This record gives sequence, C-alpha cells and structure tokens, in this order.
Amino acid sequence: MPNRDHWSSSLGFVLAAAGSAIGLGNLWKFPYITYHNDGGAFVLVYLGCILVVGLPIMIAEIMIGRKAQTSPVGAMRSVVGRAWAPVGGLGVLSGFVLLGFYSLVAGWSLRSFVQCLGWSFGGFDPAVDLGADFGAMASNGGLQAFLGLLFMGLTTAVVAGGVKNGIERVARILLPVLFGILAVLLINSFRMSGSGEALRFIFEPDFGRLQGRGILEALGHAFFTLSLGMGAMITYGSYMSKRDSIVKAAGVVVLLDTLIALFATIIMFTVIFSQPGMREQIGKSTAGMLFITLPSLFYTGVPLGNVLAPLFYMLVAFAALTSTVSLLEVVVSYFIDEHGVSRLRASLLCGIAIYGLTILCGISLGSVDGISNFEIFEGKAGLFNTLDHLVANWLLPVGGLLTTLAAGWFIPKAVSRAELLDRDTRFFHYGAWSFFVRFVSPLAVGTILFFVIFKGADFS
Repeated sequence: MPNRDHWSSSLGFVLAAAGSAIGLGNLWKFPYITYHNDGGAFVLVYLGCILVVGLPIMIAEIMIGRKAQTSPVGAMRSVVGRAWAPVGGLGVLSGFVLLGFYSLVAGWSLRSFVQCLGWSFGGFDPAVDLGADFGAMASNGGLQAFLGLLFMGLTTAVVAGGVKNGIERVARILLPVLFGILAVLLINSFRMSGSGEALRFIFEPDFGRLQGRGILEALGHAFFTLSLGMGAMITYGSYMSKRDSIVKAAGVVVLLDTLIALFATIIMFTVIFSQPGMREQIGKSTAGMLFITLPSLFYTGVPLGNVLAPLFYMLVAFAALTSTVSLLEVVVSYFIDEHGVSRLRASLLCGIAIYGLTILCGISLGSVDGISNFEIFEGKAGLFNTLDHLVANWLLPVGGLLTTLAAGWFIPKAVSRAELLDRDTRFFHYGAWSFFVRFVSPLAVGTILFFVIFKGADFS
C-alpha cells in the first residue's frame, strides 16, 4: 500500500504499542491477582511466562502485521493464507466487543479523578461509604452513558487524527507524562511505612504458598496484559517501517509493560500496607480494590495524599486512553483497508457503533433489570459481565492460539527469518524463538483454553 501511513520512527511505534499494552490490566488487575496469590512466587512465575509466552507471541503478531502492511483480516489472508482471514476477523470482533465495556471502566477512572480533585480542595470525609457510592454510580445508567461518551469521544478523536498525527502524537505526550506520574508516586511510596513490607511481599518468593490456580493466572495474565490475541499488535505492526527492528521494539514494549505493572503494584501495596488492618479490608473484586479501597487510603494516612490521589487516577485514565485508542484502531483499520472507507468516516461510524454497545453495558449494571440479570455463563449476570467473560476466556485465547500456530507452523521460515533477522538482533536466536512460538506458546495458550472449557477457570 504506497499511501499507507507509518509511524515516524521506531520510538513512535514503541510508545504507541506500549500505550496499547499498558492499561487497566497493569494498574488494576495485576496488583489484585498478585495480592490474592500471595505475591513473590506468583510474580516470579509471571515474569517467566512473559518471557516464554508473551514475548514470542508479540514478536509473531508484529511480524505478521509489518509483512502484510494491512489490517488483521488482510494480514492473515496475505501472509498465512486465505483460510486464515477469519482469525484476523476474530481479532476485529474482539476489539469491538472489548472496547464496548472497557470504555465504561475507563470512564470510572475519569470520575475518580474528578472526585479526588474535589476531595483534595474541599476535604475528604472518612465517614463516606465509598462502597455504596460506587454501587450507586454503577447502577446509574445515565451516568454510565455519560462517562462512556466522554471516553469514546476522546478515543474516536485520537483515532480520527491518523497514525502519526493522532495515535503517535498522543502516545508521545501521554506516555512520558504517565511515566512521570508513576515516578512521583513510586518515589513517594518509599517514604511510607509500608514500603518494606510491600517490597518483601512482591519480591520474596515462597513457592509453598503458590497454588496451581496461581500459576494458571500468571500464565493467563502474561498473555492478556500485552494486548495479544485481539489484532492490536498486528495492526500497529502494519504501520511499522521495514527499517525498524521488530525484535528490539517488541522487547522494549514488553519491558515497559512489565515495569509499569510492577511499579503500580509497589505503589498500591505500599499505600495498603502502610495502614494497620487495611489488608483485611481489600475488596473481593478488582473494582473494589481500585475504586473503593484506594481512594480512602490516600486521604486517611498517605503523606501528600491530597496531591497523589488525583495524580494516581490521572495515571489510570491516561493508561486507559492509550489502550482504548489501540482497540478502536483495530476496528477502524479493518474498514479502511478492507472496504476503502475514509479514516474520518470509519472512526466516526465505528465509534458510534461501539458506543451503542457501551450504553447497553452501562445499563446492565443494575439500572435495567432485564439486561442486568440474564445469565449465559454461570455466575456472570448481565451484559457487561457476560461480554467481559466472553472476551477474556474465549475470544482472546482462541485468537492468540490460532495466531501463534499460524506464525510457528504455517508461515514459511524464509519469510519470518527475513522479517526478524537484522542488524539489531545480535542477541536474538531465531531457533529459540521458533521453538517457543511453535511449541511452548501454543501449549500455554491451549492450557488456558483447556481449563476454561473443562475446569471452569475464569480470567475475566
């Protein structure tokens, strides 16, 4: 495609791809599952899974995208074979559905940011029941629609701006700001009384406390946290210059994503461990930990909490935005490349369609009984929870498994070698990558599916 837009540099790709990977999974889910799997040993297993599962699949997805220079459907069709086009279509569908409910959660971060600004300037009342407040917000369909509209509007505006002038420009602004906010929060956390306990909890492994479910969760999150299986890395890879190193860029993206998750976990655990008795009060849901437990802790015992609380939720909102942008771009690129629709029109139409799904998800959290109470998957009532379960447990693992099988077994080695081996791959061993992407990664993702299908595991 001679007129196809590209990132302005390798740094542009790294920032955009890192923005896609760095999202609520880093700032929300990873700290939660680390806590409930007793820290140290779980973190060590997770880091191993990132290296042997996440990184090889990310390299494969970027390779497919750059080779094809088109969206996931066309990329799978041209690089792997016509029969593989539906695998790309599965990625587009995953992006559409995931963004439908993800934008709601992203909107909650905006609300928390505004709330914290109000508390910082007007004072925080410790008697406020934040659990009841969050429940009232979630069941307010009108408020959900408004918050979703704000985030989808921002996301659509960025994607409509294009690859260089929209996605990359925003990533170049938000990622450094995100890292700066995280650095401020991290440095401050070392001044708090709970920092030593938090660091020991996270980095001292005790394998006697690690259960089989913890290993499975580490494996699952290592796959999900990198935006794999949803076409995002194929799409972003399609805008990558042939001069840039896929292996080097993928390595930097994985490193940044992992560091952000670890730093966020240190910050959150330090805040929690610094206050006596708070470990036992952590909610039973990821939402409870992020939107109910933490806000009150910032204002009732954290030094400079009135400054740090708004900064933290600004961090969460920025991370969410860079992820929603990548999800919408997967869908928009499909209509641009496969149907010749202009970027502006595709962005608006896709943004409106996804926002329609967002409204339905918003009213399924308690404001409309029929859409809030139906149950397809056991224990997952309502549209929001149903779609969350569908994407995390079915669409992404299936898409990831098929993609890694395509890269390892159906793409000619001459093609993958030509794409991956360059002057910046002195420390990259093609044979090792081929082994992992052909055997280890499919086995790992297949294990996720096995436990979902036969053991009732839940990664949502």
